[in-house]
Amino acid sequence: MATAEKPVIYLYTDGASSGNPGPGGYGVVLKCGDLRKELSGGFALTTNNRMELLAVIVGLEAIKWQNAVVEVWSDSTYVVKAITEGWLENWVRKSFKKVKNADLWMRFLPLYRSHRATFHWLKGHAGHPENERCDQLAVEAGAATDLPADTGYIQDIEQPQIF
Repeated sequence: MATAEKPVIYLYTDGASSGNPGPGGYGVVLKCGDLRKELSGGFALTTNNRMELLAVIVGLEAIKWQNAVVEVWSDSTYVVKAITEGWLENWVRKSFKKVKNADLWMRFLPLYRSHRATFHWLKGHAGHPENERCDQLAVEAGAATDLPADTGYIQDIEQPQIF
């Protein structure tokens, strides 16, 4: 349901990595009325979960107004369950101590709180056009040459959290 002023935004996301860890990428499809936007990017060394979450972050960052009604569709149980099963709020209460991908979850949190987002899981590789397109974008982005470093992932492996 949209507000009287703004339509619903549909955010489809996917992440991929070749190896886990390995080179990886994310893909995003945003749809709002007749408008459609695709976004993607990749990193030289990352994980699938990081790319799944980063896809959602990049999609939410692309929304130009606050308090948008956003329907997020992801094939990542990690991302969807973090929201729908309360994992994220538990991590917040514990100040993200011993949480994998804490850098990304902390980047996600203000974006999530600035909109009215609902998260839905959809089965990956099941023929859903937007999910298939996101997967294609993610795989292509992760296969590019001269990919940048995923500094958050590198910091996690070089300096694991010890709380």
